[in-house]
Amino acid sequence: MITRIPVTELEQAAFCQDGTQLMTKPLIEELEINVDWQEVPKQYLRLDPNVISERIFSAKSKLANAVTILGHHYQRDEVIQFADVIGDSFKLSQQASRQKSKWIIFCGVRFMAETADIVSDDWQKVILPNLAAGCSMADMAPTDLVQDSWVELIANLDTWTDVIPVAYMNSTADIKALCGRNNGIICTSSNATKAFKWALDKGNKIFFLPDQHLGRNTAKKWDIPDDQIIVWNPYKPLGGHTIQEIKKATVLLWQGHCSVHTRFTVKQVELAREKFPTVKVMVHPECTNEVLNASDLNGSTEFIIDRVNKSKKHSVWAIGTEINLINRLAKNNPDKTIFSLDSVICPCSTMYRIHPAYLLWVLESIMYDDKKPVNIIEVDEETKYYAKRALNRMLVL
Repeated sequence: MITRIPVTELEQAAFCQDGTQLMTKPLIEELEINVDWQEVPKQYLRLDPNVISERIFSAKSKLANAVTILGHHYQRDEVIQFADVIGDSFKLSQQASRQKSKWIIFCGVRFMAETADIVSDDWQKVILPNLAAGCSMADMAPTDLVQDSWVELIANLDTWTDVIPVAYMNSTADIKALCGRNNGIICTSSNATKAFKWALDKGNKIFFLPDQHLGRNTAKKWDIPDDQIIVWNPYKPLGGHTIQEIKKATVLLWQGHCSVHTRFTVKQVELAREKFPTVKVMVHPECTNEVLNASDLNGSTEFIIDRVNKSKKHSVWAIGTEINLINRLAKNNPDKTIFSLDSVICPCSTMYRIHPAYLLWVLESIMYDDKKPVNIIEVDEETKYYAKRALNRMLVL
């Protein structure tokens, strides 16, 4: 049964709190938060975070080069400290393909681990510490619903080659494979403009999924008129549009969004400017178009990090992205004022499920019996083939 709102979206506010720091507690205490957690052996539930850290460092030392830990920027510091490589989803997937370790532990969410499995060698194994770490945006584009919408869409166009599917990196392996099968391409937030040009050189329409806001913001960079940008509601016939509206459209946006980045508002930007007259407001392009227009800069996670790190001393930054990254930027740039646009601290609820206890569990499962590791992410060969085809098209941009 397909629900209109993914569970991961409903759970997004579960970890929100006041203050600027998110303190890691023993896992048993965090499990009290009413969200979906993967079950873990009882011996890991009550471990003190300091004990967990000691055992993780010990396991890493014993496993040595057999294991590489990838840490997404949105992870809590208590996880990032163990990462061999830190980056955004695309950078980490690239790094996964370059590793020589048998075991790649991806401290991120499921679609990232899937992508790592797609691009890594067959002899390598990718592990996701907590299988409940999904992505609300990716979950808004379930395979069956996207496939049904795709069939319905092309059935009402003159030729199916009129429309090119473009999927954001933040999508499942199945959706990436759909792009690979249908002359489509994958994009990141940093190369979406190039992907749009590539697609419009091949067809006269783009079917963009799953994030409507990145899609709209990218379309506007190409000066595509508003009346040629429509949102496809998968729960309505023809996405909620007439055949004439679909034929007129240049960009059709899947009705999905990021639970973190849609929390930011124009009012928050205005309040930041009132409090700090010299502030620079910088947001991620998964924010709404209204927020982008009210900001000074927008760009990918790596773009945000680079701009802040290279900025002048005593500069002031209000940032619209995930709080763990913002806190880390503030810690690493003590000579600058760096804060979140949103005063209520809300980490990505799925990223936050990578508690250090889960990382310890998967490491020790390898260390004690590498024939029976837990939480391996495996993409089937056909899906992997077509998903890699779409990813390779992106790499030549």
